[in-house]
Amino acid sequence: MISPDASRLPEAPHPDRGAPRLVATDIDGTLLDDDHTISERTVSAISRAVAAGAGFVLVTGRPPRWIPAIADRLPQGLVRLCVCANGAVLYDAIDDVVLGAHTLDPDAVRTVAATAVALFPGCGLGVERVGNSESGGADEFLADPAYVHAWGESDAGPASHDELLARPVTKLLIRAPEVSSDQMRERLAPRVEGLCDLTFSHPGGLIEAAAPGVTKATGLAEVAAGAGVDAADVVAFGDMPNDREMLEWAGRGVAMGNAHPELLGLADEVTAPNTRHGLAEVLERWF
Repeated sequence: MISPDASRLPEAPHPDRGAPRLVATDIDGTLLDDDHTISERTVSAISRAVAAGAGFVLVTGRPPRWIPAIADRLPQGLVRLCVCANGAVLYDAIDDVVLGAHTLDPDAVRTVAATAVALFPGCGLGVERVGNSESGGADEFLADPAYVHAWGESDAGPASHDELLARPVTKLLIRAPEVSSDQMRERLAPRVEGLCDLTFSHPGGLIEAAAPGVTKATGLAEVAAGAGVDAADVVAFGDMPNDREMLEWAGRGVAMGNAHPELLGLADEVTAPNTRHGLAEVLERWF
C-alpha cells in the first residue's frame, strides 16, 4: 500500500450559513447528464461553492486515466484531488499523478476470481492497476478475452488469467452481462466475505472488488482529514451502490433522483435527477 497524501487540498475555512466545507460528487449518473455533459447550471453552482471557500473533490469508480476528460469540462484548476477506483486510488488531476493506492493482494485476487468463475461460468475478468508518484502514476486496465466492456469501446490491454492474477490490483472487475449486478453481488458476497469489498456502479452484470474495507467513504475521509474537514461539514452526491458508504459517512448524503433504490432509502435527501441539475439544486441553497 502507498500511503495517500491528501494535503494538496487547501484547508477549508468555516463557512457562514451552515454551508458545507467540502463538496464531494460521483461522476457518472450524478455530475454528468445522460449525454455525458455537465450542465452550465451545475458548473456555476460548483464554481460559486469553490469561490466561497468550499473544497471540491470527485469521488468515482473511474480510474485516473478517465479523469482528465472530466476535469477539462470544468473551469481550469477547479478539480485537483480525485478519489478514484471506488476509494482505492487518490489522484491529483492538476499534476497528473497518483498520490496513493490501496491494493488487493494476488492471493485474494485469485480466490475471488476463481469463486466468480465457478458461480458465473464464462464470465470475463479485468483488473485495474496503478503505479506510484515515483513512476508517474500510470494506470492500466487488463482483461481476458471473455470480458465484455460495460461502457462502449474498451481500452483494456489483453492478458491471460495468469497475467491478470499475478500482481496486486486496485480493482478486480467481474463481468457477466447475462446476470444483473444485484444478482451477482447477492451470490458472490457470502462466498468472499472478508477477502475483499464488493460493489457495483453499472447495473448490467459488473461487479467491482477492492481491498477489504476500501470504499468511496474511506477515500473521501482521507481527503477530508487532509483538508481539516469533519464528516459533518461534507455534502456528498451519488447514484449507485458504490456511493452508499460515502453518502452514509458524509454529514449530508444526497441521492440523485435517478439513483439505485438502495440509495434512495438511506440518503439524507433525494434531489432531482442528473438530467435536471440535481446537484446544482442542492448547492444553490448555500452558494
